[in-house]
Amino acid sequence: MRRLSEYIIEDMKLEDIDGVYEVEVLSFKTPWSKEAFQTELTRNSCAVYKVLKYKGKVIGYAGMWCMIDEGHITNIAVHPEFRGAGFGEKLVDVLIDEAKRRNINAMTLEVRVSNLPAINLYKKKGFTCVATRKGYYQDTGEDAYIMWKYDLDKN
Repeated sequence: MRRLSEYIIEDMKLEDIDGVYEVEVLSFKTPWSKEAFQTELTRNSCAVYKVLKYKGKVIGYAGMWCMIDEGHITNIAVHPEFRGAGFGEKLVDVLIDEAKRRNINAMTLEVRVSNLPAINLYKKKGFTCVATRKGYYQDTGEDAYIMWKYDLDKN
C-alpha cells in the first residue's frame, strides 16, 4: 500500500532530469529532450519546475514560466502507473500556489483538444477555454485550446 507520507513535491534539480524524461516519454507523443529540461533549469530565469516523487523516484512533474504578472504552464505529466490518483491536480495546485507567492495574477496554458482528462482537470481548477490555436501541435497538426485562469484564489 502506498502511503501519502511517501510522496513529496520539490523543486526540480538537474539530477531529476533522467526520471522526468522517463515520465515525459511515457506521457507525450513528441517528448521534450533531456537537454530542453536542462536548459529550462539552467538558462531560463523565468522557469519554475517541480517534481513529484514516490520513495525517491520521479513519478510526475510540472513546469511554468513566470513572466511579469502571468504564469504560463509549460507541461504537467504523471507516470501512467500513478494516474487517476489526484497527482495531476496536486501538481496544478502547486503551480497555482507558486504563482500566487510570486504575485502572479493570471495563468495560461495550451492543451490538445483531444486531451479530455487534462481539459477537465484544468476546468475543475478554474481555467476556461478562451480560444483555439489551429494546427498548434506539429506532430499531428492537432489544434490546442488556450485556457486561462484569471482569479488564482478561486478553486
